[in-house]
Amino acid sequence: MGNMDISLKEMMAIDGAIGAVIVDYGSGMALGALGGSKDLDLQVAAAGNTEVVKAKMRTMDSLGLKDGIEDILITLGTQYHVIRPLTGRSGKGLFMYLALDRNRSNLALARHTLRSIEEKIEV
Repeated sequence: MGNMDISLKEMMAIDGAIGAVIVDYGSGMALGALGGSKDLDLQVAAAGNTEVVKAKMRTMDSLGLKDGIEDILITLGTQYHVIRPLTGRSGKGLFMYLALDRNRSNLALARHTLRSIEEKIEV
C-alpha cells in the first residue's frame, strides 16, 4: 500500500487539487483517498464515478469501439473532475479520480501529471 499512498500524495501535490482517490470500479470502493471536504465526500465520489466509468465502458462496447479510455473529464462551474482508468497489469479494474479547483489548476498539466503517476503506480 506504500506505493498507493505515494501516488495519492503526488496527486494532491498537483496545483489546485481538492481530493484524490484510487477506486476499484468493480465494487465502487475507494482503496485510498486524500483530501476532500464537507462539500466533497470522496467515498460518495468514488461510488458515483464508478457508475460513470461503467456507463462509458458499456457505451464503447455497444458501439464496438476497440479502444481504451485515457481519461474522462467532467467540467463543473468551479471544479474539474478527472477520472483516469489504470491500464497496467496491477491496476486493472481501478481508476484514479482527481478533483481540482478550476481557478487554481492547469488542466493540461494535471492530466500530464496523472499520466506520469499512472505509469509508476503499483497496487
